Amino acid sequence: MFTLKPLPFAKNALEPHMSEKTLEFHYGKHHQAYIDNLNKLVAGTDLESLSLEEIIVKTAGKPEQAAIFNNAAQSYNHEFFWNCLSAESDDRAIPAGLSKMIIEAFGSLDGFYEQFKTAALGQFGSGWAWLAKGENGLEIIKTANGDNPLTHNLKPILGLDIWEHSYYLDYQNRRGDFVEAVMKNLFNWNFAAKNLL
Repeated sequence: MFTLKPLPFAKNALEPHMSEKTLEFHYGKHHQAYIDNLNKLVAGTDLESLSLEEIIVKTAGKPEQAAIFNNAAQSYNHEFFWNCLSAESDDRAIPAGLSKMIIEAFGSLDGFYEQFKTAALGQFGSGWAWLAKGENGLEIIKTANGDNPLTHNLKPILGLDIWEHSYYLDYQNRRGDFVEAVMKNLFNWNFAAKNLL
């Protein structure tokens, strides 16, 4: 049985960039619903004892298991997303090793921000923007709905939820402002660096 893990910060800790009200709905309602649905869907099946990652990989691309995949992937994506965020100043600086990799991959930190924002805004409809690591180093990808880097043989480093429920209460239709706010003020670079290991 999967459970909703506690947030790694207080619900008001990300203000003014992400409001407590948004967290109450996004974490308390949307994320909880994915977990509740997944538990119902896998109950009594051979998937029940697997991890979220294992369920995602096993059900990806199988139309008859789309509901399981979607709820497992969204449960995983959201749990990952909360850890990508921090308002702590210690998490704002990019560790040297990761900074070097970003500059090698994207030319500069500004180059990364520009390409990440382009991916986030270029995702039509609901989905995610990711900094991921593959065989050739760091890359930026966008995925639709609940899809994530695991299904593309990539390791997620940072993720940004760009479903409307993640920003609409605070930013209405200004997805670009939301992306900028998270990138520049909330990304947890220490968490990202740990994901490189």
